Amino acid sequence: MAKATFRFYEELNDFLPKDRRKNDFEAEFKGKRSVKDMVAALGVPHADIDLILANGRSVGFGYILRDGDRFSVYPVFECLNIKCIARLREVPLRKTRFIADKTVNAIVKYIRHLGFDVYWDPALPEREIIEISKREKRILLTKNRKLLNSGDVDRGIFIGLGTVTRQVYKIIDHLDLRDGQRA
Repeated sequence: MAKATFRFYEELNDFLPKDRRKNDFEAEFKGKRSVKDMVAALGVPHADIDLILANGRSVGFGYILRDGDRFSVYPVFECLNIKCIARLREVPLRKTRFIADKTVNAIVKYIRHLGFDVYWDPALPEREIIEISKREKRILLTKNRKLLNSGDVDRGIFIGLGTVTRQVYKIIDHLDLRDGQRA
């Protein structure tokens, strides 16, 4: 059976078993398999991935794995804080806006209370949530891994278990929003 080596960085490790976190590990595969399929099989939602390097070269989700390939997989770089390096603008270029599905209704009012723009309608079907997220460049907040792994979600955060406070802090820390980078 063919093997490829993977290394996931930062918060992508949250989706992996403990023995695979922050380590290189080998994964076996059969036949013709895209890196997107393999990453999903390893349990990491593609919507949280911003960069994949195959043997040191940037590749897309359609890249077909070859025996002996080495992959470095990086998260969405929305949480890269460069304010100490250079400040070109007073206001950041990104506008942090969210859309939440019904699985995370408990955190919506807290995120709004912090001044963030959160679109939430518990009656919206998943397809419409995805369309609004893409059209308005909103980050999807959900506890639904299947939704995040659907091929259509561009940006999203999986909200794990824990108290509401812990979940809100996870979002703030994940996106490095402590300095008030709101819309």
